[in-house]
Parts: sequence; structure tokens; C-alpha cells
Amino acid sequence: MILMGVVNLTPDSFREDTRAMSPEAVEARVGALLGRGCSIIDFGAVSTRPGAPAVSIEDEWSRLAPALSFIEYGGVPSKTHATLGNVRGRGPAQLGGVERSETVLEGTPPYSIDTTSAEIVRRVYERIGPFIVNDISAGEDDPDMLPTVARLGLPYIAMHKRGNPRSMDKLTDYPEGIVKAVDSYFQEFEKRAASYGIKDWILDPGFGFAKTVEQNWELLENIDKLKHFGRPLLIGVADKRFTRTREAGYAERLAEERGADILRIH
Repeated sequence: MILMGVVNLTPDSFREDTRAMSPEAVEARVGALLGRGCSIIDFGAVSTRPGAPAVSIEDEWSRLAPALSFIEYGGVPSKTHATLGNVRGRGPAQLGGVERSETVLEGTPPYSIDTTSAEIVRRVYERIGPFIVNDISAGEDDPDMLPTVARLGLPYIAMHKRGNPRSMDKLTDYPEGIVKAVDSYFQEFEKRAASYGIKDWILDPGFGFAKTVEQNWELLENIDKLKHFGRPLLIGVADKRFTRTREAGYAERLAEERGADILRIH
């Protein structure tokens, strides 16, 4: 199981202890995540919690840019890029004196940027080179996202959602059932990605986004039915509202049992 650790560069993220609003806080947060065994560090400068306000590109960039210096100067492992391979383990390694797991998606950069903006992707690439694009909108929020990812040859995380943080809680009607709806969504995404020449993508079912408590649990219990896409499954269930209905850690254990490849943690 690969662990992706979250660094929130926002003042209003759901979990206060994940917020890192200074270079010192970023360094401390990344060090803590590496110490927990994270192989991918996910930087996000826009909160997507329910009800979160929209953020301009310039505000997003002003939060994100200082954290990129941490990557540039060796705070996260070196910039490498290749196509997504099989999940494999490579034993422990040292980074800044912290022992961490090197279980990675073969050849991918060890950091991702959580954004729906193609402009942010371009600016980050100009600054640090290859990285993983973590797009909660699967290219729907910015029509230039998929062409940009394809042109730059970047690994890409596509997530299922409806609406935005202000509207998503009202968009939970799935007549065909949540599992079928998510499957159909990614069938369409697969076609769109192929049309742009995107080959390296990861599937995120989007837990907590436009789904009721019952729909989230049904989807989690059936994520193995999404394995037919042949894509790594990224599961983000940490501190979601629906997980409060079960004991701590149950959702993560269920995700692993059902075939998750990457677990996004706070």
C-alpha cells in the first residue's frame, strides 16, 4: 500500500493540523509525513471541504509558490519521471535523516499538486519540472487541463465529483446506483484521456464528493469493481464525514482489503 500524505497550504482546510502556512511549517509537515511512511507528498493550495469558497488563480499561486522552493532545494526526493508501472516495494530509504518507505508507483515523481487549474500546472512545471497532477475535477473544471497534462507528459489523478464545494451535497441523485455511476463516469473519462494522448492516470472514486453517507460506504465496499480499468486506485477516506459512523481506521482497512493501491492520509 502506497501512502500519499497531504500538505494543506490553506488557512481554511478541514483539518487544522494539516495546514502549513510558512516554510517552517511545510518542512515540519513533510518531515512528519515521511516519518509515517508516505512515498508521495500532495501539496494543495485550495480547500475543497464542503462550503469552501472559490479561490482565484493568483491567490492559489501565492500560497503554492513558497512551498515549491522546498521541493526545488531537496526537501522532497529528486525529480524523476516515467510512465506509471506496477506497484512495487523497494525497501526503506533515508531522506533528511528520516527513514521512509520507498514503495512507489514506479518512476513517478514523489510529489503531487492538488489543483483544477491548467495555469497552475504550467507554472509549477516551469518551476520544478515533472510532478503528479491531482485534479479533483478530472479535467471538467478547466477545459485546458487535459491538453496541458498531455502536452507536458505528466502523470494524472482523475477524481469523480459533481458540482463544487458549495453545491456538491445537493447533487447525490444516482438513479443507476453509485457504483455504476462512478464506473460509467470513468469509462467516459478514459475516452477523453485517450483522445488527448494521456496514458498515465490514476483513478480516484471521490469519497465525500457529491455522495451521501450510504453511497460512500457502498462505493468503498465495491471499489474492487473499478479494477477492470487497470489503473491504480487512489482512496481518500481520512476524516471524511461518512467515516464518523464507524470506528477509527475501519474505512482505511476496508479500502486496503478491497484493492486500493494508494491511500491518501492526513
